[in-house]
Amino acid sequence: MDSKRSILTTLAIAMAVIFLAMIINVTMNLRDFGFNSAKTKAQLVADSVKNGLTAHMVNGIMANRDFYIEQTKNLKHIDDIWIIRSNTVKKQYGDGQELIHDEIDQKVLETGVSVEQIDEQLLGHSTYRITIPYKAEITKEINCLSCHEAKEGDVLGVISMVMTMDDIKQMSVKIIALTSFISLFLILFIIWFVKRLIVPYLSIFDSIKDVMKRAHTGDYSARIDEFNSGEAKNVSHWINEHMSKLQKSLVTIEDKIDIFLTAHKSETVEDPMMDVQNTVARLADIYKFRKTIEHDESISDVYKRIATVLEDKFKLDDFNFLEADTTNKKVEVVYVHKALQCDPLAKGCRADRTNTLVDSCQFKKVCSANNEENTYLCIPYSISNDMDFVITINTQSREENEKLREKLPFIQDYVDAAKPEIVSKKLMQILEKNASTDPLTGLFNRKYLERYIDGSLYSGIYKNVPCGLMMVDIDFFKLINDNYGHDIGDIAIKTIANTLIDTTTDKDVVIRFGGEEFIVILNDCNEEKLHDTAEKIRIAFSQQKIQAGSEIFSKTISIGTALFPNKDHSFWKYIKQSDVALYQAKHSGRNKVVRYEEGME
Repeated sequence: MDSKRSILTTLAIAMAVIFLAMIINVTMNLRDFGFNSAKTKAQLVADSVKNGLTAHMVNGIMANRDFYIEQTKNLKHIDDIWIIRSNTVKKQYGDGQELIHDEIDQKVLETGVSVEQIDEQLLGHSTYRITIPYKAEITKEINCLSCHEAKEGDVLGVISMVMTMDDIKQMSVKIIALTSFISLFLILFIIWFVKRLIVPYLSIFDSIKDVMKRAHTGDYSARIDEFNSGEAKNVSHWINEHMSKLQKSLVTIEDKIDIFLTAHKSETVEDPMMDVQNTVARLADIYKFRKTIEHDESISDVYKRIATVLEDKFKLDDFNFLEADTTNKKVEVVYVHKALQCDPLAKGCRADRTNTLVDSCQFKKVCSANNEENTYLCIPYSISNDMDFVITINTQSREENEKLREKLPFIQDYVDAAKPEIVSKKLMQILEKNASTDPLTGLFNRKYLERYIDGSLYSGIYKNVPCGLMMVDIDFFKLINDNYGHDIGDIAIKTIANTLIDTTTDKDVVIRFGGEEFIVILNDCNEEKLHDTAEKIRIAFSQQKIQAGSEIFSKTISIGTALFPNKDHSFWKYIKQSDVALYQAKHSGRNKVVRYEEGME
């Protein structure tokens, strides 16, 4: 385990550093202690010798000083001791027995300052030397000037002493060895204790690290090593249980998501967690899209929403929507984003007919309706049993076409989400159309007229624009039913309906008012246009041939007209005027157009 090895190695290094620091510290302290101890003893011995010599001098027994010096040399731990006279004493009493040994003696004689010297050998004999000046002084008990021809403070001589330090060194070695043993024992015990205490936690940490590392790459099948006791056992059990639940949940979510998304299985996301995150984001976007279109009023609004998704989310900029009636084999363009590059109305839609994707990159000029040398995709979506929805997308290159194919499953998710609303709003559109149109002629009915008056004439695009009104009625229509039957009567009604559609424009409104009566509203009209259009209708219908078995006959119509200024809400007043004019046309010979004039009844 890397963590365990790393921590134990770090701990061992730290303990080793502490051990070395402690041994060095003890060694240095013992060395300083040895030096200080030797210095203290040497100072005591030097003072003792000095006092002894002074006593010998006072008692007049200086002749015995050599014996005294020799006895002092025999003291334990003293290697050597000698006394050097200063020049002043030499002049008065002679040179004496000791000569200056070295420069240290000479220096102390000249300066009167003590000098210490240490000869330290790691394995050999170690010594401590001190040379102390002996100065003339006057005290209550002693007056050096009484015997010496010197001034107070003059150096009378020096005492040099060499002391062994081997005993202190041996004692230090023993102390260091014992300290080292105790310290090493304690260090080993601490390492053992720490190892026993933290190794389970380090082991579980390393195991967790391995599991998390694999989870980071998308593999949630790894588990922590099981431990037999302690908190590590509980921790390993809890984490393994959590990882099992997580893995199971991710698998379950992944399987369930396939119900809602088209391309989920084909996605190459290695990490299931990221897959779930991305998928939830997609589902959230689709859900918001679906909730938005639920509140749209018409199917055209839904198509606009899909167009917005294609523009904003999929960055498409050249597409159109087709709506195919599979029952009646009719194709209608329901949304134009850019100009169509094909002619599906005249030549039909291959994608709808084959119910398969049409890709110009798979076969050049695959669709006969598209004459352009461009790349395109046409994708059919089955909305219901009798309705297909086709998206035509034009691209700039084969590469762009290939990238677009990768987006198709994601586009389908939005189309699938819109299907219920498309079906619902299409049904409402059909029901609304059926409720507003005459089933026999396909013209608008009286219910539509009421809505048109409020929505277009009074407050819509034709507000305050004069309109021409015509009330149209087939002459002697009852005779057709009586002589040829109601089927031929229906043919006559369809004939006049087609005549009205053919002789008016898209801006005009043709309504079957009831029975054989029709109302025509000419928008943006004047007196001349109203009269000319009415005459055109009258003449056109009179030229129509109606087949009744082996017999062919023609009929005429009468038309009453009125000009509606469209400046107030009095439309029905002018309908009444055109009806009065129609009555005048009927009773003044029929097959004529009569303009309403004041006083007509």
